[in-house]
Amino acid sequence: MKIKEIRVVRVRFPNRQPTAPPRRESWGVSAEVANPMSRYPHVKAHRGMWMPRFDGAYVQVVAEDGAWGLGPLWPAQPLTPIIEHFNEQLGGQDCMAIERLADMMFRLTKPYGTGGLVSYAISGVDLALWDLKGKLLQQPVYSLLGGPARDKLFCYCTGNDVDWYQELGFRAFKLACPYGPADGLDGLRRNEEFVAQARATIGDACDLMLDCWMAFDVEYTVRLAETLQPYRLKWIEEYLVPEDMEGHVEVRRRLPWQTLATGEHWYTHYPFQWAIQHRVVDILQPDIMWCGGVSTLQKIGAAAGASGTSVIIHGGGNNVYGQHFTYASPATPWLECFVGTPVGVPLAESWGLPGQAVPKDGWLIPSDAPGFGLEVSESMLDV
Repeated sequence: MKIKEIRVVRVRFPNRQPTAPPRRESWGVSAEVANPMSRYPHVKAHRGMWMPRFDGAYVQVVAEDGAWGLGPLWPAQPLTPIIEHFNEQLGGQDCMAIERLADMMFRLTKPYGTGGLVSYAISGVDLALWDLKGKLLQQPVYSLLGGPARDKLFCYCTGNDVDWYQELGFRAFKLACPYGPADGLDGLRRNEEFVAQARATIGDACDLMLDCWMAFDVEYTVRLAETLQPYRLKWIEEYLVPEDMEGHVEVRRRLPWQTLATGEHWYTHYPFQWAIQHRVVDILQPDIMWCGGVSTLQKIGAAAGASGTSVIIHGGGNNVYGQHFTYASPATPWLECFVGTPVGVPLAESWGLPGQAVPKDGWLIPSDAPGFGLEVSESMLDV
C-alpha cells in the first residue's frame, strides 16, 4: 500500500465540560517553576510569561485506498513547510516500510538540521505511519511492537498537588522544583522546605522525584542533591540544559549515589546513545512526540535494554503514543502522567482525548482499538 498524501490537518475534538466542581485551581496556574529563563526577573514568576504561543495540529498520512493515520504536530505553523517537503519525497512510497521512511526523513532534513522542531515534524509523520499501519492490519500499535510486556502500566504523577494525586490513587510523585541558582541560598532553603512538605504529605511508602526543567548548573545540582538527601528522592531530572554534555559527565562524577534522569529535550537517537555509552544517567526520558516517534524510540529502547538503562517516556501517559510504546517495551517500567487540571475534577472528566485510556488508581491499560485508538472521524478533520 502506497502513500497518497501527507498533510497538516486540524481536528475538532468535542468540548467536554466536567460535572464535578473544582476544589481549587491547579498548581500550574500560578506556581513558580525553576526554568532556563529564571535568571531574567521580568519573566521569572511563571513560565507562561515567556513560553511561545504556538498552535498545534496533526499530520495525516493518507494511503492510496483512503485509509489514514494521525500523528501530533506542534507547532503547526513553522513545521508545515517541513511536512510539505516530506509529502513531496515520501509520496508514492510503501506506507508499511516505516523504518525506510524514518531513515529517509532523517536524511532529507540534513540540509536544514534534524534536531529541535524538525524532529517534532519527523515524530508526527512517524506516529501517523504507525497509526495507519495498525488500522490497515486491524491491530493496536502495541501489538505491532511485540505485544504487552506487562499486564498493566504503573503510573507516576507529575505536579505539585500531591494531596490530590494521592486521593486519585497514585503512589509515586514528581515535583516541579520552584527555585534555582538565581534564588541563591534562600532558594536552596525554600526548595528543601518544599520537598520536605511533599515527603511529609505522601509518607515513607511512596516514591518522590524532582523535575528541575533545565534550570540548574553543575554546582547547584550537586548542592541541591546533597541538601535533599534526607528526603530519599528516587531521581533528580533534567537539571542541566540539554546541550551541556560535559556537564552531565561532571554531575555523574560528583553524585555517584544519586539516581539521575534526563532526555526529554534530546532529539534523534544519538544523544541517548552517547548517554548510555558514557553512563551519565540512569533513566532516559525521550518524548515520543519530539525525538522521532516510535521508530527512534525503538532504537533508544533497544540500546537502553542492552545496557541495563531504564527508559521512561516524557509525559508518556498523557498521549496514546507513549501509552502504547510503554505497554510493549520491557525497558520502560513506569508511565508518566502530568496532571495540571483543577483539584477535585476526576481525570475521567478532565484528562485525555476520545479513545485515550485514563489512569485509574495509579494504573493504566491502553486502548486495544486499531492503531493508537484515538476516536477521530473524517467529519472531525479540517484540512
